[in-house]
Amino acid sequence: MAANDAEPGMQYASCAANDGCSLAFQSSLPVGPGATLDARYATCVLLLHGFSGSSAYFRRNFAALSADHWVVAPDMRGHGGSGRTRGGYHVARLAADLRDLVAHLRGSYPGDEDGGPQVVAVGCSIGAAVLWTHAELFGCAGFRGLVFVDQAPLQDRSAFGDWDATRAHRGCYDEASTRAAQRAWIYDPLRTHAGLVRDCLGYRFAPDPETDDISDECWRGDEEFFTAISARCDGAWLARLLADHTRYDHREAIEDIDVPTLVMAGRRTGCFPLEGLKETVRRVETNRPGLAKLSVFDAGHWLFYEEPERFNREIIEFVDNCIA
Repeated sequence: MAANDAEPGMQYASCAANDGCSLAFQSSLPVGPGATLDARYATCVLLLHGFSGSSAYFRRNFAALSADHWVVAPDMRGHGGSGRTRGGYHVARLAADLRDLVAHLRGSYPGDEDGGPQVVAVGCSIGAAVLWTHAELFGCAGFRGLVFVDQAPLQDRSAFGDWDATRAHRGCYDEASTRAAQRAWIYDPLRTHAGLVRDCLGYRFAPDPETDDISDECWRGDEEFFTAISARCDGAWLARLLADHTRYDHREAIEDIDVPTLVMAGRRTGCFPLEGLKETVRRVETNRPGLAKLSVFDAGHWLFYEEPERFNREIIEFVDNCIA
């Protein structure tokens, strides 16, 4: 990625995954030889975007979150400025990439504290699934806290645990709907990219004439912004990732999370019913009552974009409590 592709106040850097794939990320502070001592390096807020997205999703969050902390936002493999591989379309591969990125950040840390920065990770949509998979495969020891944004622990409907339409994904929930979604991403990308925007912005999915004040210019600008990001991805690769993501059941793995947890949900999301989003809190508290809490926004799936001031405030408060 070119330096001028970064959002204001951020800079692009990269590292290599263990298979050689280049992993691009935006950082609020220099990484590598240009790094000098700065108190903000002590705490890293790691922002993980959703399916077909990129680190640019967080353009409304970078400035506030980086005022007192080091903010890093990667482009997942197959997304944004990161490398494209023939395979790698599995959530577990993305979790391994995350492990490599965190190791790189710790190795680049300019401070003198053992172990590098304290990391609080925020996973949005499939980013949450990446964090759950990381917890299952590698544990939570590398994180001081975890935030999961508008993602249920299983997209498919399932006979196990009465996981039905009241909890599963609204549009991609079984073999037939997944195959239809795959065909759409491959053969009708423009319509599919626009449909994603309609489902993920609350003012589009569930408009409220009394509270929404969105101009036509803003409406068009938001759609152009998000569809341009999706268009950078390969539709066939995304379709294969979608199948893995949709079938992956994280419910039992979540019960092993042993760090403070915040779940953020959008009341007007087009992706999941609220009961599905609450499941993460219930699962964490199965073994550790009081460790997780829920925050419901009057927004959609991309609540960090629609309510950035509240999102930034709650993330900062959560991070500060995790490292206190």
